[in-house]
Amino acid sequence: MNIYLNQPVSLTVSGSRVPLKGTLVELGSDILVLHNGTRLLYVPLVHLQQLTRCPASESGVGPPPDPPLEGTAEVSYRKVLMNAKGMFSELYIAGNPSVHGYVTSIMNDFFVFCSPLYRSLYVSMKHLKTLIPYGGENTPYALGQEKFPVHPMPATLARTFDQQLKKFEGEFIVLNLGEHPGKIGMLKSVSGSLIELVIADGTSTFIHLDHVKTIHKP
Repeated sequence: MNIYLNQPVSLTVSGSRVPLKGTLVELGSDILVLHNGTRLLYVPLVHLQQLTRCPASESGVGPPPDPPLEGTAEVSYRKVLMNAKGMFSELYIAGNPSVHGYVTSIMNDFFVFCSPLYRSLYVSMKHLKTLIPYGGENTPYALGQEKFPVHPMPATLARTFDQQLKKFEGEFIVLNLGEHPGKIGMLKSVSGSLIELVIADGTSTFIHLDHVKTIHKP
C-alpha cells in the first residue's frame, strides 16, 4: 500500500456503511492514517476490507494538518493509543454511533475510555474501527473540568479483556453500548469463551467473548 501514500484513496472498513475517503498520510504495521479533509483518522488495519485509489475530485481533501498526536519513528496501534491518552477523541466501534471522551488506561488487549455518556467504557482493541483525536483545547460537548473531570481509574484493572469482564460477575452491565436488549443484564458467569447474561425477563442468554466489543456499568 506504500504506493498510495499521499494519494487520495477510498477505504472500505468493517462496520462502516459508506467508504472512508481522503488522503493516505501514514502507514504502519497495524494501522493507517487517513486525512478526510477535516481530521486525521487512525484505522487499525485488521478492519481494512479494501483500499483503492480514487480521483482527487472525489476525495475533496486539501493538505493534511499537523498531526494532533506526537510523531513516532513508526506509527503503530499501541503507540497511537498511548499518545492519545488524555486527549479529547472520538471512537467508532462497529454497529454503534461514535463515542466522545478520553483514553485513560491501556492494557494488553483493551483500553478504558472515559466518556460523559458512558463514564468508564472498556473497549476491546480488536473491535475499535477508527480513532479520531481532536487535539487543541476541545472538550466533549464543551464541558469544563468541573462538569466532566478526567481522572485515572480508581479500581485495579485486569490485564486482559476477559479477566476484566470476570471482575464484573454478579453485577449489572451493558455490552456493546446497549445496541441490543439481549446484551444488557446481570453478568452471571464468564466461563472460557462464553459469558452468561441474565436479561430483563430473568432468562439467561449466552454470548461468545469474541462478540463483546465494549463493557460499561450504568
